[in-house]
Amino acid sequence: MRYLNKQELQIASRFLFLSMTIIVLRQDINHIQNGSFKIKDPYITLLEHMLTIALNERKNLRKQMKERQMQVLLTRQNDAFSSYLFICQGKEEERHYFNPVIRKKVEYIIQELMLKAHDLMLN
Repeated sequence: MRYLNKQELQIASRFLFLSMTIIVLRQDINHIQNGSFKIKDPYITLLEHMLTIALNERKNLRKQMKERQMQVLLTRQNDAFSSYLFICQGKEEERHYFNPVIRKKVEYIIQELMLKAHDLMLN
């Protein structure tokens, strides 16, 4: 049964997947800095711009979540699925995600951030 409205669910989901994306971006920056890339700066610059955009968006989402008394908590995780509890003003809704679907959502957000960072770098 759904207890959160569409907007609350969108905010919580975006916060969840954006947080995962931030972790991936930080790991990628670390891999490039410590990897065998010949020319690292352009990649690191792009990833850092993406990270800045993501962190700013997450900050705004966190503010909205605080205003709405929302939380997102990991409840269970295994090789195939991850479960999260979305809490909003005392209402709770548990959502189950197939891990490959999570990966696709994070990949989509990375592409989105890449376009935004690219546009920002050109201006």
